[in-house]
Amino acid sequence: MLIKDMADRCEFLGFYLIKNATVKQTADNKNYLDMVISDTTGEIPLKFWDISDMDKETYFAGLVVKIKGTVSLYREKLQAKVSKIRLATDEDGVQVSDLVKTAPVPPVDLLAIIDNTIASIGHAKMKQIVEFCVSRVKEQLLSYPAGKSVHHAYYGGLAYHMVRMLELADFVCKQRPFLNQDLLKSGILLHDLCKVEEFEGGEQGIVTEYTMRGNLLGHISIISNWIHEAALRFHIQPQDDVVTALQHLVLTHHGKLEYGSPVLPQLPEALALSQIDMLDSRMQAVEDMISASNETCVTSIRAIDGGRMYKLNLE
Repeated sequence: MLIKDMADRCEFLGFYLIKNATVKQTADNKNYLDMVISDTTGEIPLKFWDISDMDKETYFAGLVVKIKGTVSLYREKLQAKVSKIRLATDEDGVQVSDLVKTAPVPPVDLLAIIDNTIASIGHAKMKQIVEFCVSRVKEQLLSYPAGKSVHHAYYGGLAYHMVRMLELADFVCKQRPFLNQDLLKSGILLHDLCKVEEFEGGEQGIVTEYTMRGNLLGHISIISNWIHEAALRFHIQPQDDVVTALQHLVLTHHGKLEYGSPVLPQLPEALALSQIDMLDSRMQAVEDMISASNETCVTSIRAIDGGRMYKLNLE
């Protein structure tokens, strides 16, 4: 059964990908696995109760498993429970790639758009810096997601997020011609680039864990360092206004201090970038949740602070 077809009180059987698996304890100190499983249609929380020591060593993120289980409604959200579970075997013929959702545009086409955008940057210093940074992760852009679960969390999701933001930037720059188009597009290409240093498992299109470097530094500070490194490579002074502007855009793209940006947007292009990022990430998260559900009302959408969305059939 596909995850999008699961409903309250239904039984299911199928092959799924373990996205997350954490050993936890019940109130009476019994171990269980708190998991998230997924397929190409969505994901669902899964509880594996009364696990053995062997189970703790057997089931972890990134593995394909065959599960028989039941679904129930808990706090207005579906969750599954294991009845039987085993690892997939070679004879099953099911691969991780069979269960990972892919961006709706082929990754090679997305990469071509990114390359064309870099080629269109007219400012020489800006183009050098962006080209240097993007070239370091071109191969990863073919597969890496843009997030662990909230938005664009699928194969090629990072490149897809970048391209959709570039499309929005085209419109905004036409409507607001005072914006520096080279700077805004450069910021879009750079802002999430170092998620490839932050995520484990990205080559498969999923995030199994965060890297130690990602936890200690975060993608925002890492890309700011890359910009500084690129400036030195091309003999551009680190104090150059172009370097400062690019660093400001990446450091402020989360928009608010409480969202993880160390400073607030103080350039028009930085404000535009943060708003475009917010719009694309939130709308994609809503689209993904709605398309993965057969319900009229989709609740607990994390990207919109746990809010709900209704699907209306207006004829």
